[in-house]
Amino acid sequence: MPIRIRIGRGGNGRLSARILASQLAILALTGAIGFVLFTFAQRGEIDRAYEQRALDIAQTTAAEPQIQQAVEHGGGGDVVQTVAERIRKASGASYVVVIDLHGIRHSHPDPALIGEPVGDPIVVLDGRPHVGSDQGATGRSANGKAPLYGPTGKLVGEVSAGIPERDVLGELWRELPTFGLYAAIAVALGSAAAFLLARRLKRSTFGLELEEIAGLLQDREAMLHGIREGVIAFDPDGRITVVNDEARHLLGFGTALGSRLEEVLPDGRLRRALDGTLTGTDLNVLTDDHCLVVNRMPVTLHGRELGAVVTVRDRTELIGLLRELDSVRGLTDALRAQQHEFTNRMHTVAGLLDIGDHDAAYEYAVESAGADQALTESVRERIGNALLVGLIVAKTTVAAERGVRMVLSEDSALGEDPPHLRGLLTIVGNLLDNAIDAAAGGPLSAVGREVELSLVEAVDLVMVRVADSGPGIPPGAAESIFEDGWSTRPDRGTARRGLGLALVHRLTQLHGGTITVSDGPGAVFTVMLPLPDATPVLRDAQFTTASLTRGAHG
Repeated sequence: MPIRIRIGRGGNGRLSARILASQLAILALTGAIGFVLFTFAQRGEIDRAYEQRALDIAQTTAAEPQIQQAVEHGGGGDVVQTVAERIRKASGASYVVVIDLHGIRHSHPDPALIGEPVGDPIVVLDGRPHVGSDQGATGRSANGKAPLYGPTGKLVGEVSAGIPERDVLGELWRELPTFGLYAAIAVALGSAAAFLLARRLKRSTFGLELEEIAGLLQDREAMLHGIREGVIAFDPDGRITVVNDEARHLLGFGTALGSRLEEVLPDGRLRRALDGTLTGTDLNVLTDDHCLVVNRMPVTLHGRELGAVVTVRDRTELIGLLRELDSVRGLTDALRAQQHEFTNRMHTVAGLLDIGDHDAAYEYAVESAGADQALTESVRERIGNALLVGLIVAKTTVAAERGVRMVLSEDSALGEDPPHLRGLLTIVGNLLDNAIDAAAGGPLSAVGREVELSLVEAVDLVMVRVADSGPGIPPGAAESIFEDGWSTRPDRGTARRGLGLALVHRLTQLHGGTITVSDGPGAVFTVMLPLPDATPVLRDAQFTTASLTRGAHG
């Protein structure tokens, strides 16, 4: 069932209001700073423009022939003053002053200063024009100074022209409203964008406040890394976005965040259960070290797919205990049936004694006791290991109670210390359980319901063959029967089916062997285990042989 997230709106819009207020304050501050900086920059531009204008006036004055003639050769009366004043008034300059090389004024807006020396040195002796600002007799002005050459081309003085500061400031003040309008438009557009961004952020955070988001993050970290279940989250593209410590331990993940499953896991039942290829709940997956139960749930919000969450539980010990309990129940049923059979035999003996037929009673008792002993001895003649003898005898008894005849083939031969003993116990036990189930539930054949076991220890390998008279493997299922969870029968008692053949397959692969199964009615499983140079340490000793070997069914 998909997980549907419902997030309540919290804080009555406080988060969006706080974001909007913060952005508006930033916009206002940056707008004011920009306005001031732009004003200073524009003031500098206007100053330079007015200084260039003053220089143009000075150069125009210096180019007047009457002024050049009068300054170089003298005389001319008030010609210099007259021409300079005419230019000043026409250009709007605050002053146009003609100075000879001795620093004596020949023109000035204040006639009283004509003939008086200037306080500053002559700066055009280098023959180049100069601009700047100065504090003259008429006030602060943008100033331009141009060299004055006589008719003969000789430097005879300088012309200084100035434009009053009030004109510069007036120009600036006339431009400031336009600058302010531009700044206001920029702040308005920024405010609109800030408002839209605040609303979008509010939706993206599901209406949660900043403190709530921080709290959720802390709670999530504490929960994910504190629980004993593995948790993996995927985004809509199938990339891993969350993986807690237990999931890393159970699945053997390293740095998996941002990766796809195919990048961190090989193809197999585990990957198919995690990526959703396998559907269903409580999927059993057998790994080299654990028996896992996997559940995958898609996550949706307002009808939008957000990905999926997968939980992984370690059921190794629990599955082992359940199978052991199921085995004990089966053993109890078998003992109850044997008790019933034994009671019947005792009744028969008692009846023979009651009628005085002591010889018949004796012969019947000896015959009944010898049958069980004969079974054990016949197995011991071919199988030297006591553990395997006990397993085969017990399975024979269980099969008989279920109406199935189990036989050990004539060619069976196994020593007292066979290789891969612990693996053999698991393989033989699981294959016999499957075969007995198949034969007991299958149709009655010409030879009856029968299971045949063959155990052969050759020079270079050990062979295990189990054949039954059941219906056989379904067509096309030969490749999938060894996958975790595959079974044609429902769960029996507390035991979950679908692990026995998977366990057999893993043990066979672990020891470098092969396993094959026949087609058609009557399944025949054949396992070939090569003899090792040295007995390997079973990596699954704790898991497979201690937890699931007892009563693991396919």
